[in-house]
Amino acid sequence: QVQLVESGGGLVQAGGSLRLSCAASGGTFSTYTMAWFRQAPGKDRTFVAAVSWSGHTAYYSDSVQGRFTISRVNANNTMYLQMSSLKPEDTAVYYCAKQRRPFGSDRLGPHEYTSWGQGTQVTVSS
Repeated sequence: QVQLVESGGGLVQAGGSLRLSCAASGGTFSTYTMAWFRQAPGKDRTFVAAVSWSGHTAYYSDSVQGRFTISRVNANNTMYLQMSSLKPEDTAVYYCAKQRRPFGSDRLGPHEYTSWGQGTQVTVSS
């Protein structure tokens, strides 16, 4: 069973940057599409970005397109989310997730993600 551990969250001022990491262990990483989701207080968890198993393609929500960059290093079993131009509305717990089947598209819905990390808090002050 894969374990996903997020890190890199914290408190940052609006306009600042953070880089989140997701380290995977205990399972296959390199053939599975991965994604970041987030959940703000009192709201549902929403999709942020996904990166294909190869790392060659990525897909972003409209709210982060152009500000966030998702990437992965399969040799290190690690995925990243570089967040720039942060806004207070980016405040949330950020979760990394792994798809249920290998070689999946980065456009698949949240129901295709069956392994989740514990989350890391990102707080953006105005």
